[in-house]
Amino acid sequence: MSSAHLRADDSEESQHAAETSQPAAQDPEPVLITQPAGGIPPVIDTPAQLHHAAEKLRAGTGPVAVDTERASGYRYGQRAFLIQLKRDDDTIWLLDSEALKDLEPIQQALAGVEWILHAAIQDLPSLRQAGLWPDQLFDTELAGRLLGYPRVSLSALLERKLNVSLAKEHSAADWSVRPLTEDMRNYAALDVELLHELREAMIQELQSEHKLEIAYEEFNALLTRPLKPPRKDPWRKTSGIHEITDRRALAIVRSLWTTREKLAQSRDLPPGKLLNDRTLIAVAKARPRTVPQLMKIPRMRRRAAAKDARRWLQAIQDGIKIAQDPDKIPPLRMASQAPPAVKAWREKDPLAARRLQTSRKRLARVAEEHSMPLENLLLPETLRELCWRPPEPITPESVERRLLDLGARPWQVQASSAVITVALLDPDPLDT
Repeated sequence: MSSAHLRADDSEESQHAAETSQPAAQDPEPVLITQPAGGIPPVIDTPAQLHHAAEKLRAGTGPVAVDTERASGYRYGQRAFLIQLKRDDDTIWLLDSEALKDLEPIQQALAGVEWILHAAIQDLPSLRQAGLWPDQLFDTELAGRLLGYPRVSLSALLERKLNVSLAKEHSAADWSVRPLTEDMRNYAALDVELLHELREAMIQELQSEHKLEIAYEEFNALLTRPLKPPRKDPWRKTSGIHEITDRRALAIVRSLWTTREKLAQSRDLPPGKLLNDRTLIAVAKARPRTVPQLMKIPRMRRRAAAKDARRWLQAIQDGIKIAQDPDKIPPLRMASQAPPAVKAWREKDPLAARRLQTSRKRLARVAEEHSMPLENLLLPETLRELCWRPPEPITPESVERRLLDLGARPWQVQASSAVITVALLDPDPLDT
């Protein structure tokens, strides 16, 4: 039953309750689902088992529910250690992607099939890394956002749309361990157990709200958007780097970060497990020249950091050496083509600040009319770029082209371009 029907039922029930002076009936408690209807599946970790699963999936009908389990905080990177799949029957397949390595049989078996994911933006990178990619997508979390739901976690959507809750207790588990316990396999299987039913319920509401085509535009955009190029100077994202005001210390930060990254990758560990960012910054500031001096830094007393003390000392010395070369020492700040921080707009470009303020306010009303968050109507960075560097001349056609060039979808352009055009041409005064 769609949420529109639920609201109608609630309204009639409340009216009847008021007429009879009786309290309205409470919604029934969600039904607790403790394990999949087909039982807790085993883990598939051999080529023969993989080919069997692929053939069964190929023979299935309808979309396939997909999820992944990563080992964030336990292993290096964001690769999937378990991939869950389910088509139209009760069979759930748990793939050990680390043991299997080549998942091409699954990719071929699901060619042309729609994949149902929850929060696809989190799972798609690890699926790509495993050699899997959908031809079509339905994202239940994104659908919930487009419908304006205040909570869009899987548990919140299942409770709202299907009146069920899942018994789940292993969200922060180390999914790289083997063998997986029965409880962990149960947890993983439950993630895909009800995605088909949830998709059907959300499709009904998207249709009733005239948002189904919009939703599929958004889903397709997730699949077709170009890969982001590797971040330039990723070490500059080190937490606390703003405390570094000296280029020589900055060279040490870069050297320590690079050493930590290589070491973490070779040991398959999160970099922060070896040396956390706060310690890295403290070491760069102190510039110790001996191991005893290094170990006097309070944050270096953790066993994991102390274990590699000589490596960190060598990284410090490498950074000091680089800092002596004017051509190699890193600048304190990197030039950026992105607009400055919004808080600086009033001083740097008051007219751009007026454009942004006016556009935001008016688009917020449009988003409210569409019953969705403003950021789903138009990405904040898209609006900032447009207001900071509007097209010349500003016309409805030039604004539409600029929005499309910045990655806005056709439905977003249709909903927002006229409002933005007027705001760019005649912005309101800045709020005091």
